[in-house]
Amino acid sequence: MVETQKPAPKSSFLRLLKVVFWSFFGVRRRRDLESDTSLNPLHVVAAGIIGAVLFIVVLLVVVRAVVG
Repeated sequence: MVETQKPAPKSSFLRLLKVVFWSFFGVRRRRDLESDTSLNPLHVVAAGIIGAVLFIVVLLVVVRAVVG
């Protein structure tokens, strides 16, 4: 009996952003985690750094709006 595996979904920019967004919250489904093998690790790291910078900028803007 021959098992056919589904090909890993092609990585896209939107999928990469979704992976990083949910990773910030620490919420991931096992099925999604197993399909992340097709992502380029350098792209994930870069998206994580950009996401962290955006998060800090948003926090600073909110704090300045509340305080000032």
